[in-house]
Amino acid sequence: MFNFLKRKLKSEKGAMDKVIVTLLFVVIGVAAVVGINNWVDTKKDDLLTKANTEYANAVK
Repeated sequence: MFNFLKRKLKSEKGAMDKVIVTLLFVVIGVAAVVGINNWVDTKKDDLLTKANTEYANAVK
């Protein structure tokens, strides 16, 4: 089966380029999701800290 795929990829011109570009897009997509998730978590923590501070000041 591996030989079949290898032969199929060799027979199509530019097939390896498509695979490499696809893998690059997958890596960039995963990195973007992780980065956005980290940024959202940081912003959420900052917002909760500000809200708790404002609440504590209002209760006093």
